[in-house]
Amino acid sequence: MSAAPQLPQERRLVTAIPGPKSQELQARKLGAVAAGVGTTLPVYVARAGGGVLEDVDGNTLIDFGSGIAVTNVGNSAPAVVAKATDQLAAFTHTCFMVTPYEGYVAVAEQLNELTPGDHEKRTALFNSGAEAVENAVKIARSYTKRTAVVVFDHGYHGRTNLTMGLTAKNVPYKQGFGPFAPEIYRVPVAYPYRWLTGAENCAAEAAAQAIDIINKQIGADNVAAIIIEPIQGEGGFIEPAKGFLPAIVEYAKANGIVFVADEIQTGFCRTGQWFACDDEGIVPDLITTAKGIAGGLPLAAVTGRAEIMDSAPAGGLGGTYGGNPVACAAALGSIETMKELDLNAKAQHIGEVMLGRLRGMQEKFAGSDRFEIGEVRGRGAMIAIELVKPGGKEPNPEVTAAVAKACHAEGLVVLTAGTYGNVLRFLPPLVMPEHLLVEGLDIIENAFAGI
Repeated sequence: MSAAPQLPQERRLVTAIPGPKSQELQARKLGAVAAGVGTTLPVYVARAGGGVLEDVDGNTLIDFGSGIAVTNVGNSAPAVVAKATDQLAAFTHTCFMVTPYEGYVAVAEQLNELTPGDHEKRTALFNSGAEAVENAVKIARSYTKRTAVVVFDHGYHGRTNLTMGLTAKNVPYKQGFGPFAPEIYRVPVAYPYRWLTGAENCAAEAAAQAIDIINKQIGADNVAAIIIEPIQGEGGFIEPAKGFLPAIVEYAKANGIVFVADEIQTGFCRTGQWFACDDEGIVPDLITTAKGIAGGLPLAAVTGRAEIMDSAPAGGLGGTYGGNPVACAAALGSIETMKELDLNAKAQHIGEVMLGRLRGMQEKFAGSDRFEIGEVRGRGAMIAIELVKPGGKEPNPEVTAAVAKACHAEGLVVLTAGTYGNVLRFLPPLVMPEHLLVEGLDIIENAFAGI
């Protein structure tokens, strides 16, 4: 299998961003698509591969978004295309619950092998991250015969009714969409940069506070599941202080609570390991995956301890499209690519390059009267910078938006995030050539210089 991208790996701007054809399509979008479906950058893509996106006007942009951590192996990776194409020609759907097929079983076997822990596992496949999280809650409740679910400040778990309730941020995810599912409880997370008594105290104090709230306000015996992202995505790429996750896992285990790792954004080599849990040796009872699993095709999964997964009754899990055969074929191609190209190592290298440059920018712009880079953080190819106003830690969403806009105008796709809207997050494809990575960082630095 060749990993050579089909598109020239170069940034090329031939029109303003967005160009006239993209603007025409955006006008059509506004007349045809519901207003609630927003667009970060209204540049309409015609082709993509490697580290670039080519739009309908012939512009080629550097991609620091990966479709929100989906195209880890790059767009249209050869093995993904080949396996999905073969499957597309064979059959597109039967419904695994009616007449099954090998691809679903093969993906389950791969996930059982790759996810943390050497215990016996089972997997069920679904369509989206939110659907995977909902099913993890179902499974945990079935196993424990309890109802309460504990989640964390700054967490994001999806847009369905239940997962909106699990998600922390109100606007734009929850505003006006309630009421939400009951028996959901939120506790503090170990956010080192914003912990009031300092980062050195963060892990122990946050864990103690979270456990105290559970014990006093919910009751451990009522909790079915504790759900957390090992690195919080939409919340701002918050990496909990070291020691926090192990303390929560230990508490869950001691109290018969199912610990669920939401690795929908962090999984599949994104952080430089197969899963972010691997960093502290965390072995979740259940792990939810999606995004990077299938090279851009919709697929999600819940993988976990056999006795927990098998507690749901026959027919209790599933869905018409869950584990679609074409998506399963793409997932097998994606996992093959990750192994063959050692994308964990590539993600680690991307992280080293990005962290070094971004920390240099943090020092360079420390005297600005408009902004400060409060923190540079992340692991592997999941990197972020948090922007604050000079002299403190007050969030600076205005400069964050301005920098993103400047990057977009220069042909670099970047994303914002964070509970306060003040985080720039970077998720380049793991196959991105280094010259594009460096050029993208140059654009970011120039954007800061122009503020």
